[in-house]
Amino acid sequence: MRKLSDTVARLQALRARHAAHAPDRGLPDRLSTWTGSDSDPGGLKAHFYLPKELPDGAPLVVVLHGCTQSAAGYDHRSGWSQLADRAGFALLYPEQQRANNPNLCFNWFLPANTTRGSGEVRSIRRMIEEMVSAHGLDRGRIFVTGLSAGGAMAAAMLATYPEVFAGGAIIAGIPYGSATTVPEAFDRMRGHGGPPGPELQALVRRASVHSGPWPRISIWHGSADGTVAPSNAEAIATQWRGVHELDGAPERSQVGRHSRQVWTDGAGEPVIEINLVGGMGHGTPLGGDGLGAPGPYMLDVGISSTQEIARFWGIAETETGASERLPRDAGHPPYPAPAPHGDTADTPWSGPRAPGRSARPDSGSPGVGKIIEDALRAAGLMR
Repeated sequence: MRKLSDTVARLQALRARHAAHAPDRGLPDRLSTWTGSDSDPGGLKAHFYLPKELPDGAPLVVVLHGCTQSAAGYDHRSGWSQLADRAGFALLYPEQQRANNPNLCFNWFLPANTTRGSGEVRSIRRMIEEMVSAHGLDRGRIFVTGLSAGGAMAAAMLATYPEVFAGGAIIAGIPYGSATTVPEAFDRMRGHGGPPGPELQALVRRASVHSGPWPRISIWHGSADGTVAPSNAEAIATQWRGVHELDGAPERSQVGRHSRQVWTDGAGEPVIEINLVGGMGHGTPLGGDGLGAPGPYMLDVGISSTQEIARFWGIAETETGASERLPRDAGHPPYPAPAPHGDTADTPWSGPRAPGRSARPDSGSPGVGKIIEDALRAAGLMR
């Protein structure tokens, strides 16, 4: 069992690293504030963007920022709203609040926030439903992406509500359900431990009663990421290969500074890809197409993950002008779909129990629980 001193030291290092990158201030804000939800079990805010020429039945992309970031700042630097203007889709930006996490991280490692029907995943699901209903968006073309803690929360959304999403993109993220305590979260970020492949796959299967079809998954990571180990990219692919019933060998491979592995379904369509950017640290890859602007954790490496992710999903054109658009009846049933625990958009939320209060890295010492909780709150890893 991990020593208390080691956990606290990691918390202090994380706090110092986050303090070096203050939230985005003074950047252009193209987003509107969403005020539609009367029920917000996760205590999140939301923003959205609609292009002026939005077609009927347009796709929806849900974007989850990383720690210390804001929705407006991530949009400005990633270029998602710029691409939305070009390609004609809507954007939804859930946003974390300091009351939930002082470092503005989505709480991806707390089961109370990553279990279907509760906490932050429930809030995001409600936002999606209201956005789709209010603007007549295509229920068969809803996608989710995120960076770091946002990437891990995107993985949670894909696992807990797979019937909602046609695809997802996880940037510098972590497999769903692989950590449920703070010491486990640090270990997984460093690439240590974690469930074996079959258990990773079982975590997705148990997260809902959905039996398919499953979202297509784009995975992005830097080979020099010192915050979230690149081995997590392969672990995420392993997790999703299970439900897609794919073996371990990719059907297509591209080597070079930007290496790409692609797994395809029986029809030869790409359903899982890993993009590993050589020499890149922790952040979202940018560059090459005029989208976005570099900044903390937003890295100009000559390739725009924003453009490439939209291409993989089929909602933006490729360099040759062709589109790999998913069919509008891509197999995802209209909401509401069958759901466990009576979970529908109209079900009143009863609230989860307080998260993580029983987990103790060390036991038997009076006051240890309070010391850990204080340290977690100071580092932004616990409410």
